[in-house]
Amino acid sequence: MSDLPTSAGDASRPQPLRSALELLASMRFAISLLTVICIASVIGTVLKQHEPLVNYVNQFGPFWAQLFLALKLNAVYSAWWFLLILAFLVISTSLCVSRHAPKYLADIRTFKENIREQSLKAFGHRAEADVPGSTEEAAKRLGQQLVSGGWKVKLQQRDTAAGPGTGWMLAAKAGAANKLGYIAAHCAIVLICLGGLFDGDLIVRAQMLLGGKTPYTGGGMISDVAPEHRLSLRNPTFRGNLMVSEGTQSGTAILNQSDGILLQELPFSVELKKFIVEYYSTGMPKLFASEIVIHDRATGEKLEKRVEVNHPASYKGIEIYQSSFDDGGSTIKMHAVPMDGVSQPFDVEGVIGNSTEFVRKLADGREDKVTLEYTALRTINVENFGGQDKNGSGTDVRKVDLKQAIDDRLGAAHKTTDKKDLRNIGPSVGYKLRDASGQAREFQNYMLPVDTGDGQPVFLLGVRENQADQMRYLRVPADPEGTMDTFMQLRQAMQNKALTEKAARAYVQKAVDVSKPELAEPLTQSALKALELFAGHGGKKLPDGKPLGGLQAISDFMDSNVPEAERERAGEVLVRILNGVLFELTQQVRQQAGHKPMETNDKTQAFMTQAVFSLSDAQFYPAPVVFMMNDFKQVQASVFQVARAPGKNIVYLGCLFLIIGVFAMLYVRDRRIWIWLTPSNGASHANMALSTNRKTMDGDREFAMLAEKLIGAKPIEKKTSGGSV
Repeated sequence: MSDLPTSAGDASRPQPLRSALELLASMRFAISLLTVICIASVIGTVLKQHEPLVNYVNQFGPFWAQLFLALKLNAVYSAWWFLLILAFLVISTSLCVSRHAPKYLADIRTFKENIREQSLKAFGHRAEADVPGSTEEAAKRLGQQLVSGGWKVKLQQRDTAAGPGTGWMLAAKAGAANKLGYIAAHCAIVLICLGGLFDGDLIVRAQMLLGGKTPYTGGGMISDVAPEHRLSLRNPTFRGNLMVSEGTQSGTAILNQSDGILLQELPFSVELKKFIVEYYSTGMPKLFASEIVIHDRATGEKLEKRVEVNHPASYKGIEIYQSSFDDGGSTIKMHAVPMDGVSQPFDVEGVIGNSTEFVRKLADGREDKVTLEYTALRTINVENFGGQDKNGSGTDVRKVDLKQAIDDRLGAAHKTTDKKDLRNIGPSVGYKLRDASGQAREFQNYMLPVDTGDGQPVFLLGVRENQADQMRYLRVPADPEGTMDTFMQLRQAMQNKALTEKAARAYVQKAVDVSKPELAEPLTQSALKALELFAGHGGKKLPDGKPLGGLQAISDFMDSNVPEAERERAGEVLVRILNGVLFELTQQVRQQAGHKPMETNDKTQAFMTQAVFSLSDAQFYPAPVVFMMNDFKQVQASVFQVARAPGKNIVYLGCLFLIIGVFAMLYVRDRRIWIWLTPSNGASHANMALSTNRKTMDGDREFAMLAEKLIGAKPIEKKTSGGSV
């Protein structure tokens, strides 16, 4: 694109209109538009598009979230200002092509044979010599030589001082495709932008503005959505998502908008027969594909297809892409385990995506309404146990942390990633407990015990207050039977005064020498005191009103009642007593449950150590019960992207033009040769010059070769006031 003088047609227009056209058709204006589009594209790539408002608030805060929405940065490629910039770029480039293309085409057709003899002496590439034969014979001979070399030649007879018609001008040209390259490159920009506009949200927005279509913001069944939220089958362009569970079919795509959704009716429905997923050792999906059946609504025809990533299916001009996968309504069975010592255990069954309501009676007699929302079932959780992070958070196989993967591998040439020990730690269930006020906590519990590396398997019970936080895990030790029953029974037994006193006396009987019976009663009282503090009966309260227990209660007691110099030794003694009493209490609850007593070995020691820590941390668990998954029946769903994109053919054509244009501009040189022949002592004097659009070493060598071949002369070096150049 280049700036040229205003044409005569432009001069006849009013000054403001002429100035506006000059601005629109200028190269500076087009480059400015391209710069803004590039910046907007970077924003649209970095910032996730079409996310719910709450996600932006959690990540950036309310101020920036509202600013992003006001500027439509959450939907850059469909924002009105982005489409307007594209439209202006199309207009600007089209004006440039319409103004300059006729000149380029005319320049391609003309040979410029009317150039004056004196003008040839000003060219940088020039040579002179006498050639045999008359001027006409020489002109035809030289012209034939150039034609055989791929040049186009035109001869013109002129008058000279020797007489009328005695001089001949030979004009030749090659590389005219260079000019076509400029036209093709500019047309490519127009075509690509038009294709982008046509396949973008422009048509959908036009229907919303002029056709009375509005986004739907409610819930419920798709069949109940009103017609004003649906787009017709004749919609020329759209791009939406279609989620189909195994064994079901769907024929309505969802188009996400910033303020809701639109429904796009399809001329067919897609039935998912089978979803196939294969994994790498890291737990990331290696392949996911869908075996589908397309049901034509008009003819009833059935067509079986397989859809994979980068291998879409096509039907009636609509492409079906494999986008992702999700849960399709898996059934789970869970057992509610009391954590507060008051609630009763019970079983519950639900479907992922649904919810169940409970009414819980509080200690003061009031009723608390709680909603259990089943949010996620993950059958595979791959965790790296080779590093230091052993929080049991698990890796979601639907996501790949590309930034972390790149960061791990960039840097010095010798940089390597940490050693990995990847293990699948089994299924997990995610759920939310929502109270009557609408506040919810999110939980993630693993179905099977996990050995985190210290030899003691633990059940991981995760919780977080909001999605922006990391999961915090309570680690409940698994007993020899592979359950968490012993831990839960131990926690309840700590509130039973008779059992704790029995355990304390059993500990004292083993710990006190029979020769010193006078130590039995003081040690018994110390043991009961330690267990009382640990169980939360010391009288202190947590900020939420719950009794303060665990190791923190013992530490506070030591700070208040023991001199500082004696605290360390006294603390060790008290913790040793506590561990001994809890071991005896564990043996009692196992005996009551009909299990064998635990043997005194390293495994038992590891269990008791983890149990003490878990009992201390359990007081901070924010829910009265924990739901452990007993069984599940997985139903997978495939997420397709369906698109009718006729503009893609325009974009492909534009890309072809762009490739042709770039190659023509870079690798094709526009060259012209003139040879002026005049009579000279029975022969002809040739004055030769060459013009090219780019001065290169190849051009210098080519002219030297042509001058030697055609007229047997060497190029004349151009003289300047400072000497030769």
